[in-house]
Amino acid sequence: MWVKICGLTQVDQAIAIARLGATHLGFICVPQSPRYISPEALAAITQALGDQNLSVKTVGVFADATLGAIGAVARQANLSHIQLHGQEPLEYCQQLQGQLPDTALIKAIRVRSRNDLATATAYAPYVDALLLDAYHPKQLGGTGLTLDWHTLTAFQPGCPWLLAGGLTPENVNTALHTLRPDGIDLSSGVEQGPGVKDLVLVQRLFKRLHG
Repeated sequence: MWVKICGLTQVDQAIAIARLGATHLGFICVPQSPRYISPEALAAITQALGDQNLSVKTVGVFADATLGAIGAVARQANLSHIQLHGQEPLEYCQQLQGQLPDTALIKAIRVRSRNDLATATAYAPYVDALLLDAYHPKQLGGTGLTLDWHTLTAFQPGCPWLLAGGLTPENVNTALHTLRPDGIDLSSGVEQGPGVKDLVLVQRLFKRLHG
């Protein structure tokens, strides 16, 4: 199962969380986000992870960015994955895959109703994975809001999918007993403040998952 810890900004925390067992590390490349990390700082982290021979995947999170901007950051930081968290249409996803054929693509969908699940399923043939997050009118992610898990019990999009939205070490096993996602994504549920993770909470998460 994918375990993605998102919103990292510090080299030492990225290394520590990779060693604790995260399969994917997420980095917010949206300038208006409180968890934003510059391309230069992101490249320094991915370089350090490589220097430590850590095989963790690195995910750049973008929202309605230009293809050129995403491509530049992906190459500078040698990202393994791109996550689209905005209103990017299907055609955009196809164009991005054409531009970055060796970079996996995750499309995030902020769920308000069952109609959004239909939208997510429509993206499945065009992406490598989907991520379902809680809807917030002003924030794209890291809101701490939880999805209604019971509305997702029949969700089978045809590609791997990650559950996000308000997950914490305390509720993650309940979520995983209710649903069968291919992965989970945590941000605010394991941090001290935006961009600064709480390694005690991250340790607790993996202890619960492997409990």
